[in-house]
Amino acid sequence: MPVLFEDLKFRTNLLPFTYTRHIADIRVGILTIREKWDHDLDEQVYLISSSEMLSAKYSNTNSYLFINSSVLPTPDLCNEINALSEGACLKSDDIIVALKFKNPQTFDISLADAAESVAVTSKVSLIQDRWDIFLQNEKEISNDFERVTRGKVSASVSDTNVITGNPEHIFIDASATVEGAFLNPMSGRIYIGPNATVMEGSCLRGSIALCESATLKMGSKVYGASTLGPYVKCGGEVSNSVLFGYSNKAHDGFLGNSVIGEWCNLGADTNVSNLKNNYSEIKVWDYGANHFRSSGLQFCGLSMGDHSKCGINTMFNTGTVIGVAANIFGGDFPPKFIPSFSWGSADGFKEFRLKEALKLAETVMARRSIKFDTTDKKIMKELFNSTKRYRKT
Repeated sequence: MPVLFEDLKFRTNLLPFTYTRHIADIRVGILTIREKWDHDLDEQVYLISSSEMLSAKYSNTNSYLFINSSVLPTPDLCNEINALSEGACLKSDDIIVALKFKNPQTFDISLADAAESVAVTSKVSLIQDRWDIFLQNEKEISNDFERVTRGKVSASVSDTNVITGNPEHIFIDASATVEGAFLNPMSGRIYIGPNATVMEGSCLRGSIALCESATLKMGSKVYGASTLGPYVKCGGEVSNSVLFGYSNKAHDGFLGNSVIGEWCNLGADTNVSNLKNNYSEIKVWDYGANHFRSSGLQFCGLSMGDHSKCGINTMFNTGTVIGVAANIFGGDFPPKFIPSFSWGSADGFKEFRLKEALKLAETVMARRSIKFDTTDKKIMKELFNSTKRYRKT
């Protein structure tokens, strides 16, 4: 029974997304990291979290094999993990990739110190910063395309569509609806999943993944490498961005080099800057250091945590980071860091009252027939209290 553990440093770097989920539940490519490991190890993996807030969601589980949840699996890496001897620790430089024991036990990171160190020989790819999600997305769409389509036959492409490139690089589930679209897989795979819809006039340039029941609105323009997670509704122009699931960017506006969590909504004509006017390196908020730091990137857009919303005509500067359950509106650029449970605009923010935030989350989820359960409510309440310090600055 393999268990995916979290590296505490990476977990902090991946905030605000890891406020409400395990690293392994981050979607990159078509699948989440957990789903990739399930597939490649051919057995269900379990999760343990380093967050006390998430302890009720991911209970501790004894195991003989622990794997770093920031590591993206490959067949070669799985072979190395399966071949790992008992009492050994597989490492990539100073990063623990996997630990194996003779008998199932509770995970403790200090156990790696006493284990025999084995250097990994295959290439290791990691999700260790927010921007790794969109930087790794092209490769992971390709890898996941092979995972989820192997042994399956794509539905035929309707004559109402225009294809430029190799049709074998397009997979359309039999339950999906794709009519009057332009599909270009020359630069990467195009995956259109179960019950997904591509409306007429949409232009798709791979690599692109539309997951289950995702909808691409009329006249949309989507560049690779982009992922629309389950039940996402998307319109306008999107480039190299990942929307985890159940979120809406249903109208015109540009989103580039960005990551959007679940249950978010971007109002009509929301625009995100992903490149500074002087082409210089972009600085982003660092939750661990409590200040801005260099990302090393020239292109970096918006990171928006779960349950956050913005109104029509909202503009976001390069490298903007928004926490969980924030509500932003107004026509000018808001700050580049907006704490969780904030309500306001460029003119100023106040605290979004917990009672109202919980009510909104419950209402939005109910529209998709999903219950906002007691565990998620408890996490939100604890998160509200633990993030107060950011709202006071």
